[in-house]
Amino acid sequence: MAAPWNGVRAVLFDLDGTLLDSAPDLAAAANVVRRNAGLDDLPLSDYRPFVGTGARGMLRIALGLQPDMPEFELRREEFFQAYEGLLMQHSGLFAGVPQLVQGLEQQGRPWGIVTNKSERFTLPIARQEATLGRAAVVVCGDTTPHAKPHPAPLLHACERLGILPEHAIYVGDDERDMQAARAAGMRGVAADYGYLGGVDSTAGWNPDAAIKNPLELLKLLGMD
Repeated sequence: MAAPWNGVRAVLFDLDGTLLDSAPDLAAAANVVRRNAGLDDLPLSDYRPFVGTGARGMLRIALGLQPDMPEFELRREEFFQAYEGLLMQHSGLFAGVPQLVQGLEQQGRPWGIVTNKSERFTLPIARQEATLGRAAVVVCGDTTPHAKPHPAPLLHACERLGILPEHAIYVGDDERDMQAARAAGMRGVAADYGYLGGVDSTAGWNPDAAIKNPLELLKLLGMD
């Protein structure tokens, strides 16, 4: 794509499906909820495409629940408690993420995490995973009054880093990530290797670029 990338001073990332393959732990937590309801486990493949939609998506797959159903709030907290007990048991960084982060750091480009995941889960994960703990800024779903696709979390991250939004890019694997980037006035990069919400192509999201693996971002920035 034709967007100029030589002015990028910082890189912001979504967490689940972009830096971290958290699907195994989230699916396991959803299956705890199913077992508590007297149901058999579902395979990871049923959950994986919808990990980016959080508890709402996991409970929809697990129990057919929607947020407006009376049972939803109770089951969501049940899911959250199960997930807390499973954090980083089976999850890990996507291949290439440690090298990507190292490359950015060697070039003196700060990087950060902007996720809709709440601090309740994000901060313990960052403490357990050393690479994530090196992020220059971490903005969670409850850090600002609004979550993505609202631009507030991205703008807050830029303010914390002391850079203008047009000098940053945002990398994510959900359409909301591209919407948030545009609303914040920064370029969006689709992580085509992520969960993608069940779509086959990210082209319809109109990203400024797309990468098939984390290390392609270094090529995009002319750093390979």
